[in-house]
Amino acid sequence: SSASLRILACMPSRTIGRSRGAIISQYYNRTARLRCRSSRPPLQQLSHTARPSLRQYDLETDPAMATLEDKRSLLVKELLSLSPSQRSHMLLAVPLSLAEKHTLRQELSSRQRSSMRQHTQHWALSSPCRGFKDAITLVSLGSSRAGSGHSAPQAPFPQGCRGLWYRLLSLLAAMQPWHYALKQISGRFGSSILSYFVFLKTLLMFNIFSFLILVVFVVALQAAYPPASVSSQPFTGLEVLTGTGCFTYSLLYYGYYSNITLNDPCASSPSGSMCPLAAPLLPYNMPLAYVFTIGVSFLLTYILLVYSMSRSFGESYRVGSSTGDLAVKVFCAWDFKVIQRRSVRLQCENICTQLKELLAEKSCSRSLSLCQRLGHCAVLLLAWALSLSTVLGCVLAVHYFSEHMHVVQQDHRARGGGKWQQEAILLVLPLVVSLLNMLMPYLYNLLAMWEKQDSPMAQVYVAICRNLILKMVVLGLLCYQWLSRRVVCSTEECWETCVGQELYRFVVMDFIFTLLDTLFGELVWRLILEKRLKRKQRPEFDIARNVLELIYGQTLTWLGVLFAPLLPALQVLKLLLLFYIKKTSLLQNCQSPSKPWQASRMSTVFITLLCFPSFLGAAIFLSYTIWSVRPSETCGPFQGLETIYKSGKTWVQVLEKSNPNITWFTWVHQHLVENNFLLFFVSGVLLAAIYFNIQVVSGQRRIICLLKEQIAKEGEDKRFLIQKLHSIYRQRER
Repeated sequence: SSASLRILACMPSRTIGRSRGAIISQYYNRTARLRCRSSRPPLQQLSHTARPSLRQYDLETDPAMATLEDKRSLLVKELLSLSPSQRSHMLLAVPLSLAEKHTLRQELSSRQRSSMRQHTQHWALSSPCRGFKDAITLVSLGSSRAGSGHSAPQAPFPQGCRGLWYRLLSLLAAMQPWHYALKQISGRFGSSILSYFVFLKTLLMFNIFSFLILVVFVVALQAAYPPASVSSQPFTGLEVLTGTGCFTYSLLYYGYYSNITLNDPCASSPSGSMCPLAAPLLPYNMPLAYVFTIGVSFLLTYILLVYSMSRSFGESYRVGSSTGDLAVKVFCAWDFKVIQRRSVRLQCENICTQLKELLAEKSCSRSLSLCQRLGHCAVLLLAWALSLSTVLGCVLAVHYFSEHMHVVQQDHRARGGGKWQQEAILLVLPLVVSLLNMLMPYLYNLLAMWEKQDSPMAQVYVAICRNLILKMVVLGLLCYQWLSRRVVCSTEECWETCVGQELYRFVVMDFIFTLLDTLFGELVWRLILEKRLKRKQRPEFDIARNVLELIYGQTLTWLGVLFAPLLPALQVLKLLLLFYIKKTSLLQNCQSPSKPWQASRMSTVFITLLCFPSFLGAAIFLSYTIWSVRPSETCGPFQGLETIYKSGKTWVQVLEKSNPNITWFTWVHQHLVENNFLLFFVSGVLLAAIYFNIQVVSGQRRIICLLKEQIAKEGEDKRFLIQKLHSIYRQRER
């Protein structure tokens, strides 16, 4: 009604009832003040002819002074004097209709074209230096207008430079690892499958970081000072699978590294004739460098994990819900700076997939009766009982099978069997464990089909939980057997090398079975569906199984860093091949999820699972090995010592005697390394950082909820105010 319009016009949050001329005058005054603050010199420094006219200001106070066109022209003139970013921000903030903003942009474009033509004419008639300066001005104007969404000016010189500038910007974006591939996956398959490849990229960065630290401080220096006696064996090709043979006495394993000071000739020579007159200024003790490099690598990896987890947690939980995301995606998702045809197509697919995910998330779940809910709970309990019983059965099978293979290996060594049979015995246990890890997820998928979960996210979380329990329990059993020295090995001299070879075989077998699963589970199954069954359907990408394969492989790498320092290099190569193989198989053999769902919190869950079950378990295993397990007597940097931890004080004393100038290092080792307070302090700081980030994000979510409640209350206040004003108008009319 007209009364409601009159009431709404008086409310401060609405612009209904205000004239466009008043709004334009208001923003003209604002742009004038902004230009005066940013670029205009003080009034005292200007001549009288250059000073602005005061009659142009404060038009809103006296609307009769100028018409709407005059006010618009003054606003355009002031907008032209601003920088491109300030101009774009001002045009976005002005509360006018889209048609009025379009008129302002057209007038800005016409003014800029006329000024550019004048610049071009002056450039042709001026000196070379003046022409070069004007050409640079034209380039900057053309790039600023192209960034704000307008068509480029038809000048011969700026067009090529603007295209070169855009190509350079696109090149910088494309220099990020797998930038286009991740955009392609996100556009075709959605954020749920994209989270797997982002997680793979994160693991690759972690392994490259660990590999560089170990190579610089341990591997490269040991390669520069190789041990005196190393037995070399010919390469037969089986070493790639078993990790034995010529790999046994190489930089790959623990047993190759020395227990001496590398740059001290007295440490390696039996006689004193080779010794220099003075000891080296900075002796490099390999045992000390070995244990400290691995410790620092684990500490920095843990800090990076905590940082990644807190950042991912903040990004995924900073918004309480996705209530307004649909409107934002519909009206504000398009990036007008995208000009390449391939990028435009990818952005279209990405926005379409995101809209499908948001709409699927807003769909209501089916309501169940009491009997149906009880039946569903019974099905869930039975499915979990079956899954846990299968985990127990797999653990018992691995335990008894590993004991049997240990007995078989001892009998074979006592009889003096052939080399091929010995290599086959070494591969049996990793093959059986990898086979169980490949087949059990399919059984869990059958249980998920029987459970009939409503939410695809809940189905993925349940599958991840079941697979994680299976893999972590099996790995815990294997770690117990490795520390008990019950490991199938080709040599009995160095048990650390045997454990490193066993972990190498597990990593290689895990990669081989991942390739076989990709081949038969995706490629062959697609061919069967299309060629034999004549269905227009393809297999879906199993996120839970593939993510757990990545976590399992990374856990093996962390467990084996102490026994095989070059194992992160193998993991880097494995992840690189896995990315391209999985991407090709996904694009060629898989279809997008049948139920689109938004995986805004999947990356946080993946990083959390990587940090606490995986990294924490590997850190406990290695800490127990360093503090409590006795090293080998004849090999490795810690041979003949009681424990790795207790040998640190001895090494520090040797360093202090060799060079009195490093007494500060003795103090650091005594008060920081040997003192347990530092370990508890660092753990407490990291836990406090995690707790602080969680509380900050929780506070942000509460503030968002309060703001939403405040917005709802303001709507109720407006309705209440309108009702009161209606009653006042009725009383006046009466």
